[in-house]
Amino acid sequence: MTKERDILKWFNDEISSEEIKRLYPDEDFSVLEKSRFYTKQFSLPELDEEKALADFKARQKQNKPAKVVPLNFRTFLKVAAVLAVMLGLSYALFFNEASVSYSTEIAQTETFNLPDDSEVILNAKSELKFNKKTWASNRSLNLDGEAFFKVTKGKTFTVETSAGAVQVLGTQFNVKEREDYFEVTCYEGSVSVTHHNKETILTPGKTFRVVKGEVMAVTEVTAKNPAWIIKESSFNNVPLWQVIDELEIQYGITILANTVDTSQLYTGSFTHNDKNIALQSVTIPLKLSYKIKGNTVEFYNYESH
Repeated sequence: MTKERDILKWFNDEISSEEIKRLYPDEDFSVLEKSRFYTKQFSLPELDEEKALADFKARQKQNKPAKVVPLNFRTFLKVAAVLAVMLGLSYALFFNEASVSYSTEIAQTETFNLPDDSEVILNAKSELKFNKKTWASNRSLNLDGEAFFKVTKGKTFTVETSAGAVQVLGTQFNVKEREDYFEVTCYEGSVSVTHHNKETILTPGKTFRVVKGEVMAVTEVTAKNPAWIIKESSFNNVPLWQVIDELEIQYGITILANTVDTSQLYTGSFTHNDKNIALQSVTIPLKLSYKIKGNTVEFYNYESH
């Protein structure tokens, strides 16, 4: 890569410190500067070529067997190994410490700020990654799961997911990317969603949803924030299998629904604070019932029991 080549040139004094910092103003060179300094302490002594030649001729005239001075290769190899380790560790630290990630477990949410003070609330069983060192020039991150963003105004802000990309300048929006389900809702400002190379612009209250590869129509929302940040999951004509997935994530349970139609649509919400109330909130409107055995819950139709 160009950056790596430039840094190696700087390490070998082919590029000045001022030049490398000008080329990469967002990078922190403090780690490599220390290794660069210590490495240069192992410089070889300068050779006086004329004196070496005169000494050689003098020894030849004396016609005496030359004294062999063994070179201690063990010491040389030890020094070389130490240098290699130092350079390797410094290089690894420099290029790897830039990666930052946040993740949540079952029934866990986490709130944190990005380097530009944009706020992120990460929903349960989700992961977010970004590059801290390049953030000032490239506000881009990867999301697996669900998160609500309050983005400070500035350069373009991009959320990459396996299902599509979301791009804004400064706004509030929610992104949900689960297996076979992708949804983006705009709460403030405007949001650009790119899915299969097609761009859709969302304004406040608008939602873009893809279920199993198919774009679905969604009615406008009036809420100012997603319900899950106040410990409640809300759904508007969402397939039951996706509601079940969210129940499992929020309560750490396994739901068996082999005998019910999981493609039927559900509109409603469930709390994150009481498992039985949550299960009732989902099953009763759909004329279903359930039974609990440990961490396993079975959904079934009223008629079958």
